Amino acid sequence: MQKVYMREPKPAVLDSSRMENENILHFSLQDALPTGHSLALNTQFGTLSYLSCVGDRALLLMQEQFTSTEMSVFLPLLEAFPYYCPYEIMFARFYNGKVNDRIIGRVRHHLLEAQEAGLWDQEMRPVRSALSRARLKLRPFGIDISSILATGYILMFNAREE
Repeated sequence: MQKVYMREPKPAVLDSSRMENENILHFSLQDALPTGHSLALNTQFGTLSYLSCVGDRALLLMQEQFTSTEMSVFLPLLEAFPYYCPYEIMFARFYNGKVNDRIIGRVRHHLLEAQEAGLWDQEMRPVRSALSRARLKLRPFGIDISSILATGYILMFNAREE
C-alpha cells in the first residue's frame, strides 16, 4: 500500500508587490552561466526564463513551463547548486512542498526503512519520473540532472544549445 502525503497550505499574502517579489527567484549559479546571464524562476506559474543583460536591457533567450510536480524536484536542485541535493530532501520536497528538519528526519527514517524492506525503488519511482520529465525540459538550457549513487542528485551544466 502506498502512503499519501498532504502538502501544507501556503499562507495568503495580501501585498501584491511583495508576493510578486517572492514568486520570482533569480539564480546566477556562480560561474556555470556566462557573465551577465541568469535564470529567473517564477514559482507561481512554474516558468523558467533564461535571461541575458546587454547594456541596460534584459533579453529573454529561452523560456520553459514546468508543472508543480516538476518544480518540486527542480527547485531543491537549484537551491543546492553547486552541491548535490540528498534523496531525503528531494523526497520531502516532492511530497511536502516546504520542509523543515523534523520532516527531513522523518523522511530519512522512512527511506531507510524502505531500503531495508527492499522497497526503495518503489518509493523513489514518482520522484525519478518527475526528474525525468524535468530533465527533458532542461536540456535546451544546457542543464542536466545527474544521479549520484546512494547519495542524491546534482545539476550539471553543459554548453547551451543554440
